[in-house]
Amino acid sequence: MRTLGSPYLALLLQAQGGVAPEGSSSTTLSLVADLSSVSIGVLLVLVWFSIVSWSVILHKWWTFRRSQRQTASFLEVFRRSNKFSEVQAVCRSLADAPLVGLFQAGYAELTAQLRQATPAADATGVAPNPHGGPGRPTLKSITSVDRALMRASVVEVNKLEHRLPFLATTASIAPFIGLFGTVWGIMSAFQGIGQTGSTNLGVVAPGIAEALVATAAGLFVAIPAVYFYNDLSQRVKRFASEMDDFAMEFLNIAERNFT
Repeated sequence: MRTLGSPYLALLLQAQGGVAPEGSSSTTLSLVADLSSVSIGVLLVLVWFSIVSWSVILHKWWTFRRSQRQTASFLEVFRRSNKFSEVQAVCRSLADAPLVGLFQAGYAELTAQLRQATPAADATGVAPNPHGGPGRPTLKSITSVDRALMRASVVEVNKLEHRLPFLATTASIAPFIGLFGTVWGIMSAFQGIGQTGSTNLGVVAPGIAEALVATAAGLFVAIPAVYFYNDLSQRVKRFASEMDDFAMEFLNIAERNFT
């Protein structure tokens, strides 16, 4: 029975179209293999956009996670320390935190003003909460510190947004590239209909199916780019909000202790 079952099963599958799964996969592969040169060029362009966009997505996702962890560590050190010099000592190990750039810019401006006010004092070791007394160092302009923090904030936001516009470009242009391939394929299909003079579905369907491959590929590239562009942009906004909060906290300390 086991030896007789195999031939009978093969005949039954052949009679009932049991080879359909292999036929459908081979049909899809043959459809892609039979694409015109224009359609192949469109697909290659879309593949390039997909590879680059996924590289940007993975790189930014990894970078933002590391920046978030280091930002939390930096805030813990900043709020626990009694001196700005102690915070400055850990900045090199937490260089990927956007708040480090803000702190270093504000600290540099603060130190420069305090050195000008008290040349003999070691401004780098001044405590954020010193005891009030005669002759303590004072800031000449708290506005200058604010401007230094604003400039650093712009620099850090630009770093975070680096290469994100490519995702927006991919999300916008990929469907149109796919649509171009579809329109070209439909034009070729209608030309084939005109040459053969037949409107049979077996003649029309392959050309239209070939044309729709480009649209499907364009959507396949654009949809992830749209999603991750919005997600990463929201993360950049959260980083920017954290930088604004930190700048106000830094200014409050500077104004409370050095003016």
